[in-house]
Amino acid sequence: MNPTPKKTAAGLFFGGLLPVIAFTFIEEYYGIIPGLIAGMIFGVGEIIWELYRHKKVQKITWIGNGMLLALGGISLISSEGIWFKLQPALMEGAFALVLWGSLILKKPLLVYLAEQQGQKFPEEIKSRMNGLTLRVGVFFAIHAVLATWAAYDWTTTNWALLKGVGLTVSFILYLVIEALLLRRAILKQR
Repeated sequence: MNPTPKKTAAGLFFGGLLPVIAFTFIEEYYGIIPGLIAGMIFGVGEIIWELYRHKKVQKITWIGNGMLLALGGISLISSEGIWFKLQPALMEGAFALVLWGSLILKKPLLVYLAEQQGQKFPEEIKSRMNGLTLRVGVFFAIHAVLATWAAYDWTTTNWALLKGVGLTVSFILYLVIEALLLRRAILKQR
C-alpha cells in the first residue's frame, strides 16, 4: 500500500513533532539529559505507532526519526542538546539539495512524486514545475539556515515553535502564494 499524498505531507510536517514537544517540556523542567531521553523515546514511539497503525513505516519517518535518534545519541554523549536540535535544519537542508538535484537530473521531484500518485499535469503547469521545484528548494534552504540559527541561539521553546508551527505555517503560506501566482500566469496566457 503506497502512502497517499495527504499521509506523505503529514509525515513530512508532523513527523518528529512529538519527540520535539517531549524534549522541549522535559528539558525545561528536568534538564537536558531527561529531555533528550524523552525525545528519543517518542521518536521510537512514532515509528512503532506508524508500524502498528499502517503496517508500514514511511521512508520520511525512518529518515527523520533515525536522524533524531542518532543526533540524540550524540547529544547524550556530549551532554549538549545542540545535536538533537540540529535535526530539523539537516532535514530541511537535505530536502533542498534533493529538490535541486532532481532538477540537475531533469526529473523535478515535485512532478515525479505527483506522477507516482497517478497525477497528470496539463503541459502548461508541468512546464512551470522546474521553477517551482527550484523555488521550493530555496524555501527549504532558507528555512534550514533559520533552523540552524534557532538551534544555536534561540530558547528551546522558540526552537520547538519554529520546528512545529513555523515551518508548517510558513510553507502553507508560501504554497498559497505560489498557487495564486500560477493561476494568474495561466489566466494571462488564455
